[in-house]
Amino acid sequence: MYTFNPGPSQVYPMVRQYLQDAFDEGWLSAQHRGERFVQLMRQTIVEMKNKLNIPQDYTIFFMSSATECWEVLAQSLTPNKSLHLYNGAFGEKWFEYAKALRPASTGIKFGLDEVPDASKLTGLDETTDLVCITQNETSNATQLRDGVILNIYNRLPGNTLLAVDATSSLAGVQMKYIKADIWYASVQKCFGLPAGLSVMLLSPRAVERFRKINERSHYNSLTAQYEKMLNFQTTHTPNVLGIYLLSRTIHDRPHIKVTHQHLQDRATKLYDYFDQATQLKPLVQNPETRSTTVIGLQGPAPLIDEVKRRALAQGLQLGSGYGNWKPTTLRIANFPAIPDAAFEQLVQFFAKEFA
Repeated sequence: MYTFNPGPSQVYPMVRQYLQDAFDEGWLSAQHRGERFVQLMRQTIVEMKNKLNIPQDYTIFFMSSATECWEVLAQSLTPNKSLHLYNGAFGEKWFEYAKALRPASTGIKFGLDEVPDASKLTGLDETTDLVCITQNETSNATQLRDGVILNIYNRLPGNTLLAVDATSSLAGVQMKYIKADIWYASVQKCFGLPAGLSVMLLSPRAVERFRKINERSHYNSLTAQYEKMLNFQTTHTPNVLGIYLLSRTIHDRPHIKVTHQHLQDRATKLYDYFDQATQLKPLVQNPETRSTTVIGLQGPAPLIDEVKRRALAQGLQLGSGYGNWKPTTLRIANFPAIPDAAFEQLVQFFAKEFA
């Protein structure tokens, strides 16, 4: 069975051996204050920065999920308000979480095939702590390119930070991290690991800001986490197994530029195929807003159900649509852990069953 569900998604087959090794090596009961764990943390962070091309002066934090990242950013980096640009369900949920904690926060919604215009941002002023964007919107298979993110970053007032949700693209797409202050992602997508861990990357500017704000009211407040991370420790008992699996996976994977090109080539082939298809068409029509790592297809609801049913009978689990798109769309994850053989089988399935 191959799963193209965009999260939790296919895990690397090596994870089975990693889990056995973790048990045999005693990681399931390892002390998180001990030197052994400190070495694991240090090794994982060094490997991530090297393999994913993360700037050396960025600080990496480990949390439980992207949802926790929403909350932590509101708590520790948003004393006033945030401005959210979104075109899908997860960007909107981030806005709703932020507004629950910081009621002055505002949102700007844009269209599926629309490239947001940084020169037309409204509600952006010196009291805006964060501008929040979703680089890859998992719910509707859209993506913001580097140039869009750079244009937004260049429009920010001096005290405003740019935060980026890269949940379904980090570790699959090579990104220019220096063009934003905060990036985060969960590991159950492009990292090819089981759910239960997320990573957050913060620029020196973001670190300086939360240290100045000095919010310490929560167990996961960034100031307290940062002080622990200086010694490669955490404020609370972390997901030791998840960090171990991440360390092993990152070590065994190629550099991000190799992965990026591989996924780009696969995505291009899929889009080229479905652009010419007669029954299912890409959900996103504008090539400039199409995701590399999640391909959305649309069609009548009965056809979508039939496609998923027949695919499952052939060992191919396709991802359902999300939110308002659920009945009339399906999603195909193009994550690194899904082998090329699965995509070949998928294309053959569509060519034979739904040409």
